[in-house]
Amino acid sequence: MRLLGQFFFCVILTLSLSGCFELDYYLSSVTGHLQIISRRQSISDLLQQKTTPTDLQQRLEEITEIRDYASRKLFLPENGSYRSYVKLDRPYVVWNVVATPEFSLTPLQWCFPIAGCVTYRGYFDLDQAKEFARSLDSDHFDTAVIGSPAYSTLQWFDDPVLSTFSDWPLPSIAKLIFHELAHQKLYVQDDSVFNESFATTVGQIGIDLWLQERGDPEMTLHYRQQQKRQQQFNELLLTTRQELEKLYDSKQPEVEMHAAKLAIFDNLRQSYVQLRESWQGYRGYDAWFSQVNNARFASINTYHRWVPAFKLVFAQEHQDLQSFYRRCQAIAEQPEKQRQQLLEALLAKARQKNNNS
Repeated sequence: MRLLGQFFFCVILTLSLSGCFELDYYLSSVTGHLQIISRRQSISDLLQQKTTPTDLQQRLEEITEIRDYASRKLFLPENGSYRSYVKLDRPYVVWNVVATPEFSLTPLQWCFPIAGCVTYRGYFDLDQAKEFARSLDSDHFDTAVIGSPAYSTLQWFDDPVLSTFSDWPLPSIAKLIFHELAHQKLYVQDDSVFNESFATTVGQIGIDLWLQERGDPEMTLHYRQQQKRQQQFNELLLTTRQELEKLYDSKQPEVEMHAAKLAIFDNLRQSYVQLRESWQGYRGYDAWFSQVNNARFASINTYHRWVPAFKLVFAQEHQDLQSFYRRCQAIAEQPEKQRQQLLEALLAKARQKNNNS
């Protein structure tokens, strides 16, 4: 009954807030979501069932420990999220379409019931996502179709553990669960960059604390290597982003700007190949660089833009998580313009601190 009630709630909300031309998209989204949550199986039940494969049982036990840690030590919401499991027959649960103008790194926004305005448009069907991206390509937008292993319903539903990420290395699973629960902790309507940067920060802080408590040197070493590569990747992109922003602000003729844009992306690929030589055969970013464009830059920025600022707040609050959450809540409650100015100031301080260290 609860599921049926939620279904009608979503449909009624959709019909009341959307135009007819969006109706098919909204109904497809509601249907896709309900198909997933209707297949949820309680993890506690699966752990007791003799028919549960041994490897899955072990992994679900480890995920349960991670989920308990999230509430017990990270003060993230204690609810039914990530206490059920769904097996899917695809590599991602949704595919997000991100789009930018040809000469801009500012992504388009789409506005939805409940979630508000966000810098992506999600699809449960890959073909539908590609079709929508193609419609934007024809209007000269840079687009990217990016698979996502999970998504948050912001406590409207109990989000399940999905097979799309359940076989990942444990630190990656932990960081993802901490990230998604952080959306339930704090969410600002119509500010994707704030929301994703905050959740990314909580995920990074959480995994550091979780690894310390776990005390597994080999796992910690592997994660630190991955973290270092991610940092080098972000630094490489930051330099290129600054070059692109300078180019797009120059207001050159479009033909010249297009040629310069392609040259910047070519230089980026060459810089990546040089960087990759120090990674002892790791090629995990190859696919990203093979499809690099403005939209992919915008997506990365959404998740990482304010991370240095939030980490500075965490340090200023003496690494006390509850104080950190209260401070972030206070920032979130500021009007948009003041919030942006405050985060920009924190970001400048964080970069200055890193440059001096």
